[in-house]
Amino acid sequence: MSLVTLADVLQPALKNGYAVAGLVTLGWEDMCAYVAAAEAENAPVILQAGPGCREHTPLPILGKMFRHLAEQTSVPVVAHLDHGYTMDECKEALDSGFTSLMYDGSRKPFSQNVEETAAIAEMAHKAGISCEGEIGFVGYADGENSAGTDPQEAAKFAQQTGVDAMAISVGNVHLQQDREGGLDEPRIRAIEAVTDVPLVIHGGSGVPLAQRTMLAQTSAICKFNIGTELRMAFGAALRDAVNKDLSRFDRVSILKDTTDPVMQAARKVISALAAKA
Repeated sequence: MSLVTLADVLQPALKNGYAVAGLVTLGWEDMCAYVAAAEAENAPVILQAGPGCREHTPLPILGKMFRHLAEQTSVPVVAHLDHGYTMDECKEALDSGFTSLMYDGSRKPFSQNVEETAAIAEMAHKAGISCEGEIGFVGYADGENSAGTDPQEAAKFAQQTGVDAMAISVGNVHLQQDREGGLDEPRIRAIEAVTDVPLVIHGGSGVPLAQRTMLAQTSAICKFNIGTELRMAFGAALRDAVNKDLSRFDRVSILKDTTDPVMQAARKVISALAAKA
């Protein structure tokens, strides 16, 4: 079995100048494609179950799916809860076999976020798994605006919560469909100067590929969450599969045609975060 914790993959990344892809899953087909991509690149991968995924499939089932895939592959696989919003949800993920919990208290006052994240980090560590927290709210394209991370608050948050990874808001936006934006590098440098915790970028699809590579190799950013661009690859492949034979109706047959395009898209994501050759 190659099931590991978030700390197991991020600490080597921090030390050796690369980042690990946190790939947002929605179902069995994309999970399989992501693991196949990681195998092809000989790289670790973080399978993430976010709120949309959990609406579709219960956490106990997702835990079994992630663990089953990890057992079939030789590369390290993290079973990660993305954007857990309550202690109960995080506890359910832990009980379902997840090896990493991300608690998102970024909308809450600083002191409350620290207190609640610290409690979940303690619960995770007692169980031998990892915890990611978020300081500074990461907004949504055509939705809520971001609130940038204050470096001094980030330092206090990392110290007082004991998290294994810290998601920050530095110009990144969830659900971004293009790469015209870019991250605030001076703010990133200010944050990494005052903490030694691996940093995480949510909304990584909106970050230009060259900047992802550069930051993966030269900064404390050790995890890029990628969802939107892979969902776009899946959607395009699904439309092609349906349209090439309008008489097909078997969902298994149709969905099989999405595997290779999504795998190839995931390989590009993973390879861009690798260490310098």
